[in-house]
Amino acid sequence: MQAQAVAREEEGSFRDPSGRVYTQGEKVFRTVSNEAERDLRAVMDSGLIERLTVEDRLVGSGEVAREVLGEAGAAAAMVLEHPRLPLISYPYEWSFSVLKSAALFHLDLHLDCLAEGFNLSDASAYNVQFKGWKPIFIDTLSLRPYEAGEYWIGHRQFCEQFLNPLLLQAKLNVAHNAWFRGNLEGIPTADLARLLPWWRKLSWTVLTNVALPARLQASALGKGGDEKPLAARRPLPLSQFQAMLKQLRGYIAKLEPSHGLTTWSDYTDTHSYASEEEQEKRAFVARFVEKTKPARLWDLGCNTGAYSELALESGAAAVVGFDIDLAALDGAYERARTRDLQFLPLYLDAANPAPDQGWRGGERKSLMERANGDGLIALAFLHHLAIGRNAPLDQAVAWLVSLAPTGVVEFVQKTDPMIERMLRLREDIFADYTEQTFVNALERVARVVDIKTVSAAGRKLFWYDRR
Repeated sequence: MQAQAVAREEEGSFRDPSGRVYTQGEKVFRTVSNEAERDLRAVMDSGLIERLTVEDRLVGSGEVAREVLGEAGAAAAMVLEHPRLPLISYPYEWSFSVLKSAALFHLDLHLDCLAEGFNLSDASAYNVQFKGWKPIFIDTLSLRPYEAGEYWIGHRQFCEQFLNPLLLQAKLNVAHNAWFRGNLEGIPTADLARLLPWWRKLSWTVLTNVALPARLQASALGKGGDEKPLAARRPLPLSQFQAMLKQLRGYIAKLEPSHGLTTWSDYTDTHSYASEEEQEKRAFVARFVEKTKPARLWDLGCNTGAYSELALESGAAAVVGFDIDLAALDGAYERARTRDLQFLPLYLDAANPAPDQGWRGGERKSLMERANGDGLIALAFLHHLAIGRNAPLDQAVAWLVSLAPTGVVEFVQKTDPMIERMLRLREDIFADYTEQTFVNALERVARVVDIKTVSAAGRKLFWYDRR
């Protein structure tokens, strides 16, 4: 008889006093504190949770026996079980378009809750996840009854985790990803206010959500933190609360990234393949996917998602794409959204992937700690690691194979026009970058199933099965 998996507390859930999250094998549980039970029962009895779940805007939940979590369950008022999402992603892995979609989704959800007599207790971007391209809310305990006259307690959090990162890109052409990763709470309002030129602050939205709050924070610090408590403020009418959210939603909906075309965002139209060669490459990838039928395929170097879409058409259940080019990722997300694909493109610097970090180094987990793929395609990707970032070729190959048990990796010869372009302004110090070195490295960790030459310059696709 197989022993039952031990329930493990998710370290990041300590932030919510209403309940903790536990995983047990493939199951996800959430405890509900005695203080939070009454609010949760009220929301459940209203039918709001059921409606949002049916609409696939809120992760499903069902009450289970508290005994499933042992001591942790015994100390709780209730225990909920949730379905496990395929992948948990973080705001610093989202491109502008993905973050904007999450922000609009959050505001729409908040407005719907207020219309039903309920509120959201916070505005964390981490509470929004994705199933394919579609956002979904995962924090059931954030929903609670609305109290007449109350203020938007999560306003500052929404600004620092949604609005400010979007403004950073839209108004200053600075990507939010590295900053957000370095400061897990988002982009501080005071910092953004210092960066924005004065004329940007004339916008009503920027003035009321960035400039004035930054000034009030500075003033409060100068007075020793003596701020007027919320309870002493004049009540905020519900209509004004809703108007605030609607105005912010309208402003965010019009924001656009200012990056324009980048080196790789138009790669699909400018790459060095002839059309017949491209068809051979597509046929090889399609055959691989048709044969392996991965439930979740990693597409490393997904660009605007052309091969991710091909993989879905060929039998992959879902695709998670990764790229370092944020403009390409915005294009990939637009492809997923407009064609309703089970495809989520995420930002990844493969030479510097997000590590375990946060409280005790476990609050936010590395990508490999969160999930792996059932299959992988890495097309026109490896040479960017080995030559573009000086990663040892054998280590890069071993890392790729570790991500999925089967996959297709493209090897690009040093005589290829793309690599010649990369080496035009730097010394060629890559004596070990050869096809034979690549094959030797691959065969140490995998079995080569098939090989296909797909360009006149000698590009080859290698289909592998991990040993």
